[in-house]
Amino acid sequence: MADKFDPGFGQNIQWDIDLLEGYAYTWVNNVAKQPGSHHFKGIDNPSLVPELKSWQPDALLIFGWNFKSHLAVMRYFHNKVPIFFRGDSTLLDRHNGVKEFVKKIILKWVYHHVDKALYVGDENRKYFKYAGLQDDQLLFAPHAVDNVRFRFDGEARQKIRNSLQIRGNEIVFLFAGKLEPKKDPALLIQAFINLQEGNVHLIIAGNGVLESSLKKEYEGNPRIHFLLFQNQTEMPGLYSACDIFVLPSKGPGETWGLSVNEAMACGRPVIVSNKCGGASNLVRDGKNGFIFESGKQKDLLQKMEYFLHNRNSLGRMGNMSFTIVNEFSYQRICDVLEKLMNNSH
Repeated sequence: MADKFDPGFGQNIQWDIDLLEGYAYTWVNNVAKQPGSHHFKGIDNPSLVPELKSWQPDALLIFGWNFKSHLAVMRYFHNKVPIFFRGDSTLLDRHNGVKEFVKKIILKWVYHHVDKALYVGDENRKYFKYAGLQDDQLLFAPHAVDNVRFRFDGEARQKIRNSLQIRGNEIVFLFAGKLEPKKDPALLIQAFINLQEGNVHLIIAGNGVLESSLKKEYEGNPRIHFLLFQNQTEMPGLYSACDIFVLPSKGPGETWGLSVNEAMACGRPVIVSNKCGGASNLVRDGKNGFIFESGKQKDLLQKMEYFLHNRNSLGRMGNMSFTIVNEFSYQRICDVLEKLMNNSH
């Protein structure tokens, strides 16, 4: 696949794993003036409905409605073929008021075009209920990654830690993602600096709008290591190199946080903010990590300090992460889709 500019990373990205291998697929022409999945008019495919009609599908699985073409497909095929919907929105950023009232009316109109919705977790289920879908329309198909691919890699762990001059007995916290305000990497860095121990390191992996300001302020700290964007094949080694993975997101707009799945598949304990949609499903407080209140540096600091004072919990919590995330698998999603298709005939 060709390079694609990712506005979050602020650079061209070309995934080093073929995401389409094994699938029969076709590209549909996008006529959007500003193509991209970051705004409603960025996916505009006038030929999509005619092409789907000629293909005569038995059902349609649509990922997200907030694109011009996706919504057009939902409207056209409503009551013609079953519409299955997959999304990961939550109510974690919801505020009361007139704007929210109008938004709820719009959501109910949108989702009346949906026959069944595949919810990825508890927070996403609440959102679908809020949008007017009924219990018998909702099926649990958990957010998942290729768990096998993210298994622990001891050789890569040692190689990365050696390259960063991190000794074997030193604890490493990791943030991996876009360096953007909603991910709040600055909060993690500030909490890390306040840790009262020297044998600890923080890896910040990624690019984004905050990159230059964060590096300007903190790159001189020998215990903070900035790495550039890491491609798909490099991520398992990066998770292996750390001891605890941290996702400090504050939103708005944070949905699930699939990086948490990836870290857990590698057997890492996790610290996740309560603004991440996956926190309530993936994190069992004190068992495989901790949930902290977003934006609260003191709360995050306390969770980080726990691991410094309880190093023997790293292995136990990491094993629990591995056990939990195995329930969040591609196979479970496939089972739900197969059941839906069998019941739709």
